[in-house]
Amino acid sequence: MDYQDKALLDFLLSSGRLDAEKAEALKVEAITTGKSLADLLLERRIISEEDLSKARAKVLNIPYFAESKISVSPDLLTLITVDLAKSYQVIPFQLNKEEGLLSMIMVKPEDLATVDFFQKRTGYKIKSYLTSKENFDNLIGHIYSQSLSGEISGVLKRGKEQTEEYGIRLVTADTISQIIKEPKIVEIVRKILEHAIRLRASDIHIEPQENITRVRYRIDGILEEKLTLDKDYHAALASRIKILSGMKIDEKRIPQDGRFNFSSEYGEVDLRISSLPTVNGEKIVMRLLKKSEKVPTLSELGIRAKALATLEEAIHIPHGIILSTGPTGSGKTTTLYSLLTMINSPKVNIVTLEDPVEYQMNGVNQVQVNPQAGLTFASGLRSFLRQDPNIIMVGEIRDEETTQLAIQASLTGHLVFSTVHTNSSSGALPRLLDMGAEPFLLASSMTAAIGQRVLRKICDNCKSAYVPEQSVVDDIQLVLGKMLDGWLKTNAEKMTQTKMNNSPFMLYKGAGCEKCGNSGYYGRIGIYEVLRVSEKIARLILERADAATIEKQAMEDGMIIMKQDGYLKVLEGITTLEEVIRVAQV
Repeated sequence: MDYQDKALLDFLLSSGRLDAEKAEALKVEAITTGKSLADLLLERRIISEEDLSKARAKVLNIPYFAESKISVSPDLLTLITVDLAKSYQVIPFQLNKEEGLLSMIMVKPEDLATVDFFQKRTGYKIKSYLTSKENFDNLIGHIYSQSLSGEISGVLKRGKEQTEEYGIRLVTADTISQIIKEPKIVEIVRKILEHAIRLRASDIHIEPQENITRVRYRIDGILEEKLTLDKDYHAALASRIKILSGMKIDEKRIPQDGRFNFSSEYGEVDLRISSLPTVNGEKIVMRLLKKSEKVPTLSELGIRAKALATLEEAIHIPHGIILSTGPTGSGKTTTLYSLLTMINSPKVNIVTLEDPVEYQMNGVNQVQVNPQAGLTFASGLRSFLRQDPNIIMVGEIRDEETTQLAIQASLTGHLVFSTVHTNSSSGALPRLLDMGAEPFLLASSMTAAIGQRVLRKICDNCKSAYVPEQSVVDDIQLVLGKMLDGWLKTNAEKMTQTKMNNSPFMLYKGAGCEKCGNSGYYGRIGIYEVLRVSEKIARLILERADAATIEKQAMEDGMIIMKQDGYLKVLEGITTLEEVIRVAQV
């Protein structure tokens, strides 16, 4: 038994992981069999591989690296090839050029020969971080094989000679036009876009930091860092994207907008580009809109049961206002598109005013706002009324003028769809009153309000059931009330396994796999509440009642609130409790 094994045994004893009797037995077995203490601990399942690695890190006084996802600069990956990384079980992940210090993740940081080898090879001092073999295997596959960093490191390696030739390290007014046409910059932009389409990203953020440029993707509503680049590349990258999207590359003082199309083997997308001057340079955000993507049905969005029936009834009334409410990114516009698709026919004239036009719909007259030319939501809505419309969709009601016009349109026989930024369906009514709507006009024009949020679905490929803690069971029973009893009766046949575990129901989660990028989630679904403006609610509008009073009456009328809809989807194994609480907790 070597010094490290003895130190590890002492640490496990002092931390209470082992008692003296077991420790002595393991010591004897290690001496007689020649096996290491670590191997014996794992064989006997006395400790997990991760806990063993953490214990080794304590003994060696080396930081432990627990993260399963990191973004590594492609420049670092060109320092150490994938073959060397796998052979020595190391991954470079951070470089401090000023201090000449290279941080590396290692499975065996105590191997001084390996540390010395990489110090001589890279020319930097090595700072070691210990991680488990399991985490190392996951990281190296993600970074070198499947990640954006791995792909771009190859581009940078191939373009090293061109870098020196064009002087990419020093971007000036004279060299910028030459640099942005450089094959390496063109290839990096292409890789960033292809990778985003492949991962189902809705947005790409290219953000200049003090010393690096960070690339993040919004996947299933969550921002994930996928790439870091040397800051020296940022100006060329930003200029290349601005040229593609028709912006002025010499104007960096004000925000700009642009657009272009991009096609690859992974699909074709429309890109809406926005640039924003920051203290570190221009931040670029690209919104990806799939051209082939069809408008989802209400059922596909997650609207069902009574909420679905209420909406189907509301959209067949030829006049009135139907509002979709929620924060930015909650899928309000997509819900309105689904409603329009249901009633779109050659017999009706549908006009929409949007910012931007996200889906192109056959048979619908779609207009994009253009404030610079004087085409706003209010001026566009006024013009629409002279176009003999049956149905009008206005992207957002945000001021008194648009509010008044929407109400007048509904009262003169038009069906009006729009969105309002409020936290719940009941909050939409007081909001419109605040924007100058007359209570008696609003009470007679409002038909329904939809409250919604978008949350992530559990990955079907790695979904597993578990028994929830009693506190979780109590919370679900409190939120759902009598609805839970009804659900349990309806799903009685599925509950046989849960009875064996002394729990009224099972919950589900994703373990994480290659398909979902180890997140445990894949795809998104909505949770909804649909408020039908009944006679009682109309009276509350006349009384200028607050949102809480209106919601209470709506629930008495049978409305299921968003949190309840979310909890029902949790019971069905569609999403997790954590997701519902993240997006719907008030």
